[in-house]
Amino acid sequence: MAFLVARLHVRHSECSADGMTEPPRCLLVRHGETAWSRDHRHTGRTDLPLLPDGERQARLVGAALAGTTFSLVLTSPLRRAAETCRLAGLAAGAQDDADLLEWDYGAYEGLTTAEIHRDRPDWDLFADGAPGGERVEDVASRVDRVIERIRAADGVVVCVAHAHVLRMLATRWLGLPPGGGRYFVLGPASTSELGWERAQPVIARWNLAPGTPPG
Repeated sequence: MAFLVARLHVRHSECSADGMTEPPRCLLVRHGETAWSRDHRHTGRTDLPLLPDGERQARLVGAALAGTTFSLVLTSPLRRAAETCRLAGLAAGAQDDADLLEWDYGAYEGLTTAEIHRDRPDWDLFADGAPGGERVEDVASRVDRVIERIRAADGVVVCVAHAHVLRMLATRWLGLPPGGGRYFVLGPASTSELGWERAQPVIARWNLAPGTPPG
């Protein structure tokens, strides 16, 4: 599957050296645990609540981020992300962004990877997309728009969303082809940081356990 890899726009006033403006960095927060994430079921647009343990995880995220000032808070509108955002103390001023919705898994909604592989043993979401759902290119285009919003902001941005869409966001932040998302793993209520080194986009921290300060 061909995909044109374009360098996303980077503002070159984003250099912290010599007193210039520091580039925006972004924290990625995956939602806390739900019944389906616990059971490793593909949870796209099914609007599940957090489990009690997921609520506890979200509060741990809030404790770890206490004292951090965010210039922009973006959240998926789905309940599990919105609840995580609220319980983490990030809801004030938060903006719903439909581009952060989880992958639409179509016919594979609610199935585990093992169940899918019974019929399609070589299936790979980041190569094949989901039948009746979204193509890889569809999700990449969505997160490219999110990245433009992040890079137009100042200071620290936080995105509260879902595993696969955040994996795609990290991949595209680096300018990699969308299929690179298969190499990143995110646990429930994990925190990651996208940043810069020598004016190049980097992953500064990845998949920190709930309650681990990102900095």
